[in-house]
Amino acid sequence: MRNTARWAAAAATMLTIGAAAAPANAGDRLARVTGSAEFTLTFSPDNDVRKFTFDVRAAPFTRPFPARPQGNPMDATGTVWVSHHVPDANITVTFEAAVDCMITTPGFAGITAIVTRADDLAAHMVGTRVGFSVQDGGRGGRGDRVGYTWSTSATQDENGDWVESKVGTCMVLAPFGPVTKGDVTVRHAELRPDPQPPA
Repeated sequence: MRNTARWAAAAATMLTIGAAAAPANAGDRLARVTGSAEFTLTFSPDNDVRKFTFDVRAAPFTRPFPARPQGNPMDATGTVWVSHHVPDANITVTFEAAVDCMITTPGFAGITAIVTRADDLAAHMVGTRVGFSVQDGGRGGRGDRVGYTWSTSATQDENGDWVESKVGTCMVLAPFGPVTKGDVTVRHAELRPDPQPPA
C-alpha cells in the first residue's frame, strides 16, 4: 500500500511539473493564410494574369446564428483580394471579399468569403459567397496552387436551366491553378472543441 501511495504521489508530481512546463499560450495558436499569388489555368491557357491576395485568420466561435448560438470552430475573419488582368481588352477587374469560414490541414486551406466590393464588370458578385482553396507547396511558393468556385461549378435550377452553384460556408474546390509567381503560406491549427457551457 505504501509503495502504491508513493507511485501515485510521484505520478501526480510529474503531471504537475509537465503542466507547469507547458507554455501558457500553447492553445492560442490559430490557423492563418497569408500572401499573394499569380496563377494560371491549365485548362484555359492564355495571357491573362489572375492574382489572389490573402490575409485570413481563424476566429473560432465568433459568428453566432440561431442553430449555433456559440458559433463554429471554423469561423474566420480577414480579406481576400482578387485581380484579373485581361490584356486583349486592356482591363483589370478587381473585387474583395470578407472571410467567414476557414478549415486547414497541413499545407492546405479551404476558405469562403462574401464579396463586399467589386468593379462594375464584377458588380453582380457583391453579396455572394465565393470559395478559395490554397495548397502551400513550401518555402518560396514552389509547388503552391490555388482554386476558386465561381465560374467553375454549376447546378440545375427548378426549371432545368444550368446556373452557377451557390456556395455554403467552407465549401471549396481542389486547388487546380498552379502558382506562377508569389507565395502563399498556410499555418495549420486543429479546429477547437465547442466551448464548455457555463456552470
